Amino acid sequence: MEEMKSQAAFAKGLEGVVAGETKICFLDGIRGKLLYRGYDINDLAKTSTFEEVAYLLLMEKLPTKQELNQFSEQLKAERKIPQDVIDFLKKVPNNSHPMDVLRTTVSILALHDIDTADISLDATLRKAIRLTAQIPVALAYYHRIREGNELIQPNNELGHAANFLYMMFGKVPSKDDEKIFDVALILHAEHEFNASTFATRETISTLSDLHSAIVTAIGTLKGPLHGGANERVLTLLNNIGSIDAVDNYIRDALARKEKIMGFGHRIYKTVDPRAAILKGMAKQLCEKIGKPHLFEMSDKIEGLMKQAKNLHPNVDFYSASVYHALGFPTDFFTPIFVVSRITGWSAHALEQLADNRIIRPIAIYTGEMDKQFIPLDNR
Repeated sequence: MEEMKSQAAFAKGLEGVVAGETKICFLDGIRGKLLYRGYDINDLAKTSTFEEVAYLLLMEKLPTKQELNQFSEQLKAERKIPQDVIDFLKKVPNNSHPMDVLRTTVSILALHDIDTADISLDATLRKAIRLTAQIPVALAYYHRIREGNELIQPNNELGHAANFLYMMFGKVPSKDDEKIFDVALILHAEHEFNASTFATRETISTLSDLHSAIVTAIGTLKGPLHGGANERVLTLLNNIGSIDAVDNYIRDALARKEKIMGFGHRIYKTVDPRAAILKGMAKQLCEKIGKPHLFEMSDKIEGLMKQAKNLHPNVDFYSASVYHALGFPTDFFTPIFVVSRITGWSAHALEQLADNRIIRPIAIYTGEMDKQFIPLDNR
């Protein structure tokens, strides 16, 4: 058995294992750098739009004005979802988690997509654009239905971020809210070989279809150690209640060896650059809605975690305050992740298909060997 173990390196959770090559995303966890196809996330957040970033990820280059206009119009043209999806959303129990609803919605969308079975690069790109347009519409419909409100149809005068806010809440968002949400979508669009992205590549490597790969990714993202952490961050803030209670609550939790959601990252050993951008937006929004204590509590927790554990906030920590301040229900925080990450997942699916080999790692067997089989009557 020891000889078998020595034949292959083992890293629990595949930590540090190089599983492939990509031109989509670069991470430097020591310096806190994040690049989408060579462009720094800080520059993209400051000067770009989600549509432009989506184009960059899917088409492998920044668009010209004409290309961006055509791409934006294509997204708008694909916003319509089949009546079967709407009928399904109306039958979903109100206590269903939106991630479960979204997972099934994507499966139903696959049944109606004319390119579902076509795994060519061109067809996969068409499906990626459709899903990028359809997912926020389906989520907004589900929110309206479970709240007992009338459905709001897409407004093709509005861009991707503004239209989603409009369909969710029934009014055109302010320019400030639109910009903040647009930036949040940019920050969540892509992040190299994280769990859900690797799951996407694993599924597509079998030459399955894009919808199946995205269903896989949604199921993976749902977990609290991945996308689901941001929901638990707001629960943490609500449980603490006030800035005066932060010290005792966090120190007691750490003494019980409880995990504080939104801190630490497998890759980043310093500040997550996305968290730094979100922190500024969280401060602005919390003050705007009259809940500055949410940001003040978060800022104090960040200081305590740095002091006690040398851990920095990740993207989930301040995104919770941002989404709450924009008016989203807590159980929508992770689905919003999908609204953005569908672009990164799809880019990786396209990259995998372009130079594919089925992903099939090996395992180190730790069980017993050469056991004698005993017939059933003698057991």
